Amino acid sequence: MRVSVFGLGYVGCVSAACLASMGHEVIGVDVNQVKVDLVNDGKAPVVEERIGELIAEVVRTGALRATGDVREAVMGSEVSLVCVGTPSEPNGSLCTAYLERVTEEIGAALAEEAKQGGRHTVVFRSTMLPGTCLNLLVPILEKYVGGTAGVDIGVAVNPEFLREGTSVRDFFDPPKTVIGELDPASGDAVTALYDGLPGEVFRVPVPTAEAIKYADNAFHGLKIGFANELGAVCQALGVDSHQVMDVFLADRKLNISPAYLRPGFAFGGSCLPKDLRSLVHAAQRADVSVPILAHVLPSNSDHLQRAVELVERTGKRRVGLFGLSFKPGTDDLRESPLVELAERLFGKGYDLKIHDANVSLSRLIGANREYIETRLPHLAQLLADSVDEVLEHAEVCLVGTRDPAVLSALPHGDGPVIVDLIRLPDAEARQTEPGYVGLAW
Repeated sequence: MRVSVFGLGYVGCVSAACLASMGHEVIGVDVNQVKVDLVNDGKAPVVEERIGELIAEVVRTGALRATGDVREAVMGSEVSLVCVGTPSEPNGSLCTAYLERVTEEIGAALAEEAKQGGRHTVVFRSTMLPGTCLNLLVPILEKYVGGTAGVDIGVAVNPEFLREGTSVRDFFDPPKTVIGELDPASGDAVTALYDGLPGEVFRVPVPTAEAIKYADNAFHGLKIGFANELGAVCQALGVDSHQVMDVFLADRKLNISPAYLRPGFAFGGSCLPKDLRSLVHAAQRADVSVPILAHVLPSNSDHLQRAVELVERTGKRRVGLFGLSFKPGTDDLRESPLVELAERLFGKGYDLKIHDANVSLSRLIGANREYIETRLPHLAQLLADSVDEVLEHAEVCLVGTRDPAVLSALPHGDGPVIVDLIRLPDAEARQTEPGYVGLAW
């Protein structure tokens, strides 16, 4: 394919050189003439493993050249890859000035190209927040071109997962390829760019592709911060943190796995909250600052509060709650987030009915009974014997269980507002219904 790459920094330079080495005809574009001249001389404008010899080779064969002329690059390509920077503003917000400028320039060039026929695809590889492409950049393109994105112009978002220092290696052996496509033809054009590379390809809506990059980087930062904080606590307690993490990382079932990484409701139970409190307290006693660990429980509490606010927004007072124990299939109520949710709603004066097939007040004993008598002493008058009893009572139903009897009884369309805390199996279909609200989608 004939490809123009806008921005010859780390991402653009590596993308241009690697695509050229795969057999594409690539034109690199940059406002910095020094970078343009370096590339045309077969030299890399960035320091990076393997990039020097790669650029020298593809420039020598004619597969890669560079220019400062946007019109020349657009007219000489069928796909434009935008790799300009999106730095932070002083207040932390995303700076989109470079993105907007290059989109305007590409749009102006495309207006001329459109007269000659053919469909050009603009692919945004720069990191940008969800909504940036559709709400900011697409209107710019459509204004200049005088056409419709997804019809007259192809548009896609293709985030990169290149680590400085190993970016060439990462390009040829990617962890995944993500293509946010405005329409199938746009996605096909991007897919063709990477034909032959290993790894799974995900073709998703544009905002999803934008968000994936942030999910990755936020988690990478969280992992590093978590490991460093845990290491500091271990050192203060005289424990070899690398031995601890060696064993931690060996657990591929719960730790390094998809476990616990699905958005849903707050966590609870007799272990997680207790052990987090103990660890943070031990760190404080050792005079070790652990802001990530110290904010896990407050974050959990804030997420629970979001469920309360969803109920408040309905303006309705009769509420049903399905599920009460901290985990399905048990009657353990200790530090259950659903108990906390019920307590907050009851305390705000809501007329509450609760059903959990596993919870019977007469069977609760020991610490479990003591806990519920302390936190929710009115439970006996709140518990309902059947799903139907809750449905007949409630104007709003909070679903915190996957009990088949509950799921099969939940109405569609007219009926109570459904507040989904767990992502119901038919959540996608319900999202079109006015009476459905999801907590964390």
